[in-house]
Amino acid sequence: MKYDFTSIIDRHGKDAIAVDVIPFPDASVQEGFSRIPMWVADMNFATAPTIQEAVIERAKHPAFGYFDPTDEYYNSIITWQKERNGVEGLTKTAIGYENGVIGCVASALQAFTAPGEAVLLHSPTYIGFTGSLENNGRKIVLSDLKQDDNGVWRMDYEDMDRKIKENHIHFAIFCSPHNPCGRVWEKEEIEAAMEVYRNNDCVVVSDEIWSDLTLAGHKHIPTQSVSEDAKMRTIAVYAPSKTFNLAGMVGSYHIIYNPYLRDRVRKQSSLSHYNSMNVLSMHALIGAYRPEGQEWLDELKEVLTGNVDYACSYIWENFKGVQVSKPQGTYMLFLDCEKWCEQHRMSMDDLIRAGISVGVIWQDGRPFHGPWAIRMNLALPLSLVKEAMGRLDKYVFNKH
Repeated sequence: MKYDFTSIIDRHGKDAIAVDVIPFPDASVQEGFSRIPMWVADMNFATAPTIQEAVIERAKHPAFGYFDPTDEYYNSIITWQKERNGVEGLTKTAIGYENGVIGCVASALQAFTAPGEAVLLHSPTYIGFTGSLENNGRKIVLSDLKQDDNGVWRMDYEDMDRKIKENHIHFAIFCSPHNPCGRVWEKEEIEAAMEVYRNNDCVVVSDEIWSDLTLAGHKHIPTQSVSEDAKMRTIAVYAPSKTFNLAGMVGSYHIIYNPYLRDRVRKQSSLSHYNSMNVLSMHALIGAYRPEGQEWLDELKEVLTGNVDYACSYIWENFKGVQVSKPQGTYMLFLDCEKWCEQHRMSMDDLIRAGISVGVIWQDGRPFHGPWAIRMNLALPLSLVKEAMGRLDKYVFNKH
């Protein structure tokens, strides 16, 4: 490979909660164990070199005054969406800056719902959606994803339709690829979901921040591409942050073709007078979306596919009572530990602390609406994935 996905980077003291924070109360790492960061969706790889080059080159100029996004910024997004997702006809007009995907969700909530109104989500659910809805005083209605006989997560369209009607819902959040389950929805699945939303006159926010991170054999289908109606009722949100590990730079963008939806979202986004781009963030996106960034991403996807294959196989073979559906996208696992906990008479709190005690810093999955779930990040060198699995085997799941 041209790029380095094997070196272990020391991120301590470098503004990284992934390594400096333990995300569970009263949990600590025993002496003698190094920390392996496997919780927040943050990659432990060096980002694409063209990003640093673009940011450093801009930082060499000594003035950082007011600015407007450049044509290069918009053209970078248009080219990226065409080459990675097959999007044709995207124009600057449809693209708008967002400080973050959740910020756009909040603006859309304010634009198209009132306090106390219900919003449809799939469960398990990304905690950012939950927090945004609760903070804005909206009612959360969950339609559970179901696992088929092969363990693949599926939408229940009848359940979606019934709950939308029962709760008088006209706003839904769709996650594609799905976080935390890792499903990369097929075109027919998206079409069926959008038909439910169309029949119930729902505005849809489609969070597609994970769209670049599909694993081998799977391809992202933009929600807006499945029909003309989907194109016109959907607020799609993207970012280079998940793809290139740029969360600390801040910067997402929406694609909204419908001028009615676009005007209302942009008005709500403007009310704080703080939804503004950082000049270095702009240059980071431009650097990311260069041809070298595409090459880097293709190599990253190979690495993530290998990590997922290894981790899932290890869990299936060695952690009896732990269930995991192999993700098709993202770099997160969503473990179901119910049977293991029952067999070993251990609480979820104790299990989570047991992993952290040997340096495997994983994440409580219960806030994602998985009552027996643990979320694990696999975006780190394979050597660390192997080390983590070995520790969990020896000291946690098969402790002798």
